[in-house]
Amino acid sequence: MVDMDKIVSLSKRRGFIFQSSEIYGGTGSCWDYGPLGVELKSNVKRAWWRDSVQSRFDMVGLDSSILMHPRVWQASGHLDHFSDPMVDCRACKKRFRSDKIEETEWVHYCEATKGNKFIVPAGEPCKHCGAKRTLCPACGKGELTEPRQFNLMFKTFMGPVEEDAAVAYLRPETAQGIFVNFDNVLQSMRMKLPFGIAQIGKSFRNEITPGNFTFRSREFEQMEIEFFVMPGTDEEWHQKWLDERFAWYPKYGMRKENLRLREHEKDELAHYAKRTADIEYLFPMGWSELEGVANRTDFDLRQHAQFSGKALEYFDEESKRQVVPYVIEPSAGADRATLAFLVDAYREEEVKGEKRVVLNFHPELAPIKIAVLPLLKKNDRIVETAKKIMSDLRKRWHAVYDDTASIGRLYRRQDEVGTPFCVTVDVQTVGDDQSPADGKVTIRDRDTMGQVRVSVDNLEAVMADLMAGQWNSRKIDASPPFRSMPTNRQP
Repeated sequence: MVDMDKIVSLSKRRGFIFQSSEIYGGTGSCWDYGPLGVELKSNVKRAWWRDSVQSRFDMVGLDSSILMHPRVWQASGHLDHFSDPMVDCRACKKRFRSDKIEETEWVHYCEATKGNKFIVPAGEPCKHCGAKRTLCPACGKGELTEPRQFNLMFKTFMGPVEEDAAVAYLRPETAQGIFVNFDNVLQSMRMKLPFGIAQIGKSFRNEITPGNFTFRSREFEQMEIEFFVMPGTDEEWHQKWLDERFAWYPKYGMRKENLRLREHEKDELAHYAKRTADIEYLFPMGWSELEGVANRTDFDLRQHAQFSGKALEYFDEESKRQVVPYVIEPSAGADRATLAFLVDAYREEEVKGEKRVVLNFHPELAPIKIAVLPLLKKNDRIVETAKKIMSDLRKRWHAVYDDTASIGRLYRRQDEVGTPFCVTVDVQTVGDDQSPADGKVTIRDRDTMGQVRVSVDNLEAVMADLMAGQWNSRKIDASPPFRSMPTNRQP
């Protein structure tokens, strides 16, 4: 498994993710997506939206407001229940979630080694003296306060005067925007059970101990579905959504061995949940939640009906009665999914005695789909042809032109940002005084480093097949598709 420091370093160096407000020292656990990062994250969201909404007959979309009526959060239980137990160090003043503190490595000044300082792995005793952590895990000296509850919602004020009547909250989840619009969607779209409402949007949580790069941050984006079903069919639909969502990540190249399903125990279920299971990914810091799929029963609709005075029911034509639907909620993080795909794609391998770093993204997710490269940047005909090819390809895919290094370095640069295919224009393509133009370019595959020569006239059709993972040999003058080049690929 790749070290998180390598992912952080690559992200900054190649323009995936930057620390927010870095020139001012940074803002804790807030992140900016750079030119390639915003493309990657957008591709993840686009794939999710297409598969979850546009390709289904039983799903519609929504984009609800971040600021909502304060009573929404009373009805949902967030004002009373959305909190974490917090402790403070009396010495260094750092704060921690008391229920997660044993999951953090800790500093220990070991008396058995004359007070030497050690960093002890999370949950383990000191290997020299056998002592377990009792003090602050960060400084190793201060005592911790008693736990107290800390509400995770960001509070703000609507209007010119900061008074209680104007209190508002930045939403901690997108789900409530869907629930309060249940009747609006039902009436306007004439939906029939079972049906779902999907949303992608920002949420905000004032986390006590955020960290692990973009895995846990105070501002994040959710990809969330509320799927409404008839009571009594909820368990069957819950399992269907678990199976479907678990299969979605490998569809876009994530390795199955890095995914697992974890059922919530009864004592960790949310107050509204009948059953919840997490899809977990093996991140650099260990197995952690990638997506949760919960059976929320009818809790939310009943709560909002009670607090608003508005009936949130569905009229069942078959039984001729009003019912309050049960809700199945697949809730994924766009930022966590992006991070997981980035981590999962990272490879290091040795080629001809040199290290090659590769991000083997699925073509659907790759920030750049095609890089068009001139073999000689001082040859005007080559440059002009390459730029025209790039312009033509860009009408359909995100293609770039680059002539800022030798062809070998350009290939390595595109490998490192995950570009699936490079198209090289050379002297043979445009011809010279010694030989006529053959009108062909070289396509290079990122993963195998194999190459094939293709007519420019057929390039778009060939690229379409390659992007789809297909190959039509009738469209090109080469067989097999790629001449494999020797590699020493690491598992």
